[in-house]
Formats: sequence, structure tokens, C-alpha cells
Amino acid sequence: MPDIKRNLFENDGVKPCNSKWDAAVKRERSIYRRENEMRSEFARDYTRILHSGAYRRLKHKTQVFCATNNDHVCTRIEHVTHVASVSNTIADVLGLNTELTNAIAIGHDLGHAPFGHTGEIFIREITKKELGETFWHEKNGLRFVDKCETLEDDRGIERNLNLTYAVRDGIISHCGEVNENAIFPRNEAIALETIERPSQYQPFTWEGCIVKISDKISYLGRDIEDALRLNILTDSQLKELRQILKKTVDVEIGGLNNTVLMHDFIKDLCISSNPREGIKFSNKYLELINMIKEFNYKNIYFHKRLGNYIKYAELIINSIFNGIKEFYAGGDTLNEIKKYQKFYPVLTKNFSEWLMKYSDLNDRKSPDNRFENEILYRIENRKDFLVAIIDFISGMTDHFAISVFGEMTNF
Repeated sequence: MPDIKRNLFENDGVKPCNSKWDAAVKRERSIYRRENEMRSEFARDYTRILHSGAYRRLKHKTQVFCATNNDHVCTRIEHVTHVASVSNTIADVLGLNTELTNAIAIGHDLGHAPFGHTGEIFIREITKKELGETFWHEKNGLRFVDKCETLEDDRGIERNLNLTYAVRDGIISHCGEVNENAIFPRNEAIALETIERPSQYQPFTWEGCIVKISDKISYLGRDIEDALRLNILTDSQLKELRQILKKTVDVEIGGLNNTVLMHDFIKDLCISSNPREGIKFSNKYLELINMIKEFNYKNIYFHKRLGNYIKYAELIINSIFNGIKEFYAGGDTLNEIKKYQKFYPVLTKNFSEWLMKYSDLNDRKSPDNRFENEILYRIENRKDFLVAIIDFISGMTDHFAISVFGEMTNF
């Protein structure tokens, strides 16, 4: 490989001298500032995400293998940490804003449903049937950081995260299915809530583009590691994978591991990318990444051992949704929920708390009220109640969804 030229993008990153700076650091509302604040706007976003409940729940959310009991199989929180590591390395080499890439990276998957992409499919089906709308995890990630996740401010009041535009944009624009030869940021700071489908727009910043491509670098090799650990792959399939590596980039490796694959992809990307030609791989590494993706879909993601997980996830998500839907009683919904407390103590407690935090059932004028986050649901509106159920379920971890399902099916 040729030598890496550092800082090729140093004049293009999101910095005060950049024409996109004002739009990138803009927040929907101002946030409090401590005296002698040490952090940049994007560093503040990083810590706001890091301390959020949605980030903590990633440790029990699926990457590929649902609700695994193996401590060494990747969960969603490890994945976002890998993406942060990869994007930080690339941004540092290219001269981009590493604080921005770090914030986008750890927040990019906050909208994932329980049971990963499988759960996302079933929630999408429910959303289409009940609301006539669509559901996809990038859009749900933006909804969670904008509307659902809160932090206590310096007075103990819970408020919405209120992240900068560039981080919010990176979250909804991160779709990692990168097949094109190069990625360039878009020029316009569009209204993010108007985005209708994954990959409709490229990210607003080069940093967002870095996270988008780092997403794929991070998961393909790690998914292979997990498949090896769980004995998903046969000897003939491993032989096929080694032949792919030999054929495309003329590399022979003894142990197929994520560290080796990520290093080579990162190096190739840094060598191949420049502001004129975009964030890109060389042709042979683009071919390799697409061949590994095809291999993973054929041999891992659609493996027959995952079939029962898929049926299990569908049963759990549909059962929880249909069960909660029966609670609806307009303005008397909370009293209706109380009737089920002795049967479903965990579900009723948590869903009641969800409604009290996000619906107009909460008396914001009460002296004991500590919530000043946005009200999302008008309880008299049945459609709002259905949205509340979908939000509630989409925020669940695999383990919590399983425990609620167990509660609903035990006598």
C-alpha cells in the first residue's frame, strides 16, 4: 500500500472557520452552561449521549445474535464502541473533527429496537398496520434523541437532550449499507424530521460520512468472529472466506478476526480518500467489503439457527403490543392499567411511568413535577396512545422484552 498522507481534509472538517459551522452546532433550544465550561459543543453532545438511558440499554440489545448468554458475543454497545474507535482513527488521520465523529458514533444506533434488525421489521409491520406510517431505526434514533431521552439539568429538572444539528444529522443519516464508490456530504442543512427513508440523503458533514462508512467496517468482521465463536460457520465456509480474501486483496490470514480486517480497511480508506474524490475505498477493498457482506448474509444472517429467534422475537413484540393496546381507556387509561398491576407488575409500572413522563397526564404545574421534556402524547387521542406503545417497545432491551413477555404468559 502507498504511504498515508495525513490531514488531507483539515480545511473541510467542521471547525469554526468552516462555512457549515453555525448550522452544525445549532441546537433547537439553548442549554444551560456551567461557569468555565471546558467542553466543546460536540464534546457536550458526547457526554449527553453517554449518560442517557438509551445508551445504557445498548448493552442488552442485539447486534446479530438475540439475547445471547455468551459474554463474548457482540452486543449493540460494543458495536457502537467499535464504530467510535474506527471513526476516531480515520477522522484523526484525515484532519477532521474527532469530537464530532465520537458523538455521532456512540449515538448512531440509539434507535434500534429489541432483537436488532429482526425486531425492527416487526415494529415496522405494526407501525404500518396501526398508523399507516413507516419505522426505521435511523429515524427512530433521531426521535429518541430529540423527543424521548432526557437528562437532569443543574436544577434536577429532566429536559430533552437537545443535541447539535451535526450530531442529530449523523444519527439519522448513518445507514451503513455503503455500496457506492465514494461518499460526499450534502450541502444543505435540511429539516431532519422530513427525511422519509434510509439513505435518502448523505450526511451533512464529512464527519458524518466517516461514521457511516465506519459502521460497515466495524460490524462485518465482528459478525464473523461471533459466528465462529458460536460454531455457525463450517470448515468449507471458512475456506470460502479465506479464498475471498486471497482473491480480492491477496491476503492470507490464519485467524479470521475483526482486528485484522478493520486495520486493513481503515488503512485503505485513509489512503484512497481525498476531498476531491470523496470518502472511499480502493476498488479492490470495495469489492472485498461487498463480498464479505454477501458472505455474511448467505452464511450468517439467514442461518437456520436464527430462524427460531426470529419467530420468538415476532411473538414477543406482537404479544406486548397487543397486550398494552388493551389498556386504552381514553382519559381513564391509568386507572385501567392499575387493574392489571397484580398480573403484570413490571409492565404496568414501567408503562405507567412512560405515560406520566411523556403524556398530558402529567401535571406540569405541580410543585413536585421534575419533568420539562416535550409532551408527546395526548391521552384522549387513541393514535397517540398507539405511538406511545411503539416508542415504549422500541426502547426496550432484548432482556426486558423477554421478561415482560414472560410476565404476560405466566399464571
